[in-house]
Amino acid sequence: MPMLKMEPACKDYLWGGERLREKYHIRADCHPLAEAWMLSCHPDGPSRIAQGPCKGMTLADYAAACGSGFWGKRCESFAEFPMLIKLIDAAKDLSVQVHPGDRYARRHEHQPGKAEMWYVLEAEPGAAIYYGFTRAVTRKEIRRSLRDNTLIKLLQRVPVSAGDCFFIPPGTVHAIGAGILMAEIQQNSNVTYRLYDYGRLDADGHPRPLQIEQALAVLEPGPVASTWNRSRHLASCPSFTADLLRGDVAGCCDGESFCVFLFTAGSGELCCGGQTEPVTAGECWLLPAGSGEWQLRGNTTALLCYLL
Repeated sequence: MPMLKMEPACKDYLWGGERLREKYHIRADCHPLAEAWMLSCHPDGPSRIAQGPCKGMTLADYAAACGSGFWGKRCESFAEFPMLIKLIDAAKDLSVQVHPGDRYARRHEHQPGKAEMWYVLEAEPGAAIYYGFTRAVTRKEIRRSLRDNTLIKLLQRVPVSAGDCFFIPPGTVHAIGAGILMAEIQQNSNVTYRLYDYGRLDADGHPRPLQIEQALAVLEPGPVASTWNRSRHLASCPSFTADLLRGDVAGCCDGESFCVFLFTAGSGELCCGGQTEPVTAGECWLLPAGSGEWQLRGNTTALLCYLL
């Protein structure tokens, strides 16, 4: 099967900016350009085949047409494709939020829960994330802080810089701060419970909805283990594994799992199965399971995503 270049689905959330368009050449009609769903089979934002005879076809439809084996043996235990890959430009602070685990999300939202990984591509001076609580808290204390507009004082603020990586387990209260450009690898879910949104108004002048009761039901009321790192092997969970690749690298895409390359810097060539394609930052390429040996050549940085 050929290597597949992806065309992302894009989102215009009010906190977004223009760096995905300016620096990564993501083409979209929306303003601002907050998120590009680079590889997605989720109905809320399906990515599409970007070139070739199947250009414009959704990835989910293409995979279904190819039949069993397209995603690899490790995907067979999942009810649906398990991974979603994004680029995110936070020109303003995102809401303070939390995602449920699989059991709660399946029961109440009819989709998987959401674990995610953040890899910071750029961070303005002073940029930071919120990552769990500074100490053990009670839900009563959280409710009081929401009434008093003091929730932020309970949260762990972590300054970030390019190259930092964070794993966000379900139940972790978190927020991306203004001035951060990042890649996000996550479970194939679009369930987010907003706990706090700084009193902001939407485009129609109304407060954005909060899901306080759902958030309180699923959040972990305490600190999160320090799981940020700068190693080559960034993160792994049942729904995704992500490695950091730089420069000339080779590997094999066997029948166990697909391979996805999200290019975050530089340019070069991706070679597999007699096919050689130029690649550059802001592109996402998929190798179906069983594609065989691949080579990445040039001055590139990429996230390699697969199932382990």
